[in-house]
Amino acid sequence: MTVADVLLLALGVVAVGSGALVVTSSHLVRSGFYLVVSLGALAGLYLVLGAELVAWVQILVYIGAVVVLLLFAVMLTRAPIGPSANLDRPALPAALVGAGAGLGLSALFADAFRWVRYPAPDPATAERMGEEIFGAWVLPFEVLSILLLSALVGAIILSRPDLGARRSTGSTGSTENANGVDA
Repeated sequence: MTVADVLLLALGVVAVGSGALVVTSSHLVRSGFYLVVSLGALAGLYLVLGAELVAWVQILVYIGAVVVLLLFAVMLTRAPIGPSANLDRPALPAALVGAGAGLGLSALFADAFRWVRYPAPDPATAERMGEEIFGAWVLPFEVLSILLLSALVGAIILSRPDLGARRSTGSTGSTENANGVDA
C-alpha cells in the first residue's frame, strides 16, 4: 500500500464521515461547516489523484462561494442558529432510502461497465480544459450564477418584510415608507 493509497483512504473516510454529519446534524451552522470539511476532503482527493486544477476549482467555487452563499442565506433569513428540534427526522426511512439508492446505483454501474477495463483517455491540459469550459459550458455557468444571485436576492426579500412596505401612522391618514419619510 502506497502513501497515495493511504491518503485516498483517509481523505475518503473524512469526506464520507463529514458528509454524514452534514445530513444528521440538527445544528444548521455546524452542518454548513461539516459541508466545508467534506468539500475540502474532496479537493484533497483531487490533489492526490493529480487533478490540481479541479481541486482548486473545488476550493474556490464550492468552498469559497457556494458554502459562503449558503451561510449568508441562513443568516439573512434569520434561521435559528442553534439546534432545531424540527430538523430531527426519523432516521430509519432515510437510511432505507439511502441504502436502496446506493445499492441501485452500484448495480447500475456494475451492469453498465461489466467489469471491463477501458483505456484511459489522453491527459487533459489546462488549455484544453479552458477551451471546453469557456466554450461549450459558458452558458450553464452563467445560468447557474444568475440562479444563485436570484436565490440570494429572494432570501433577502423574504427575510425582510419591511423592505418596500408602507406603514400607516394611525389616525392622521399619512403614510410613511420604510425610511420614515412621508409619502
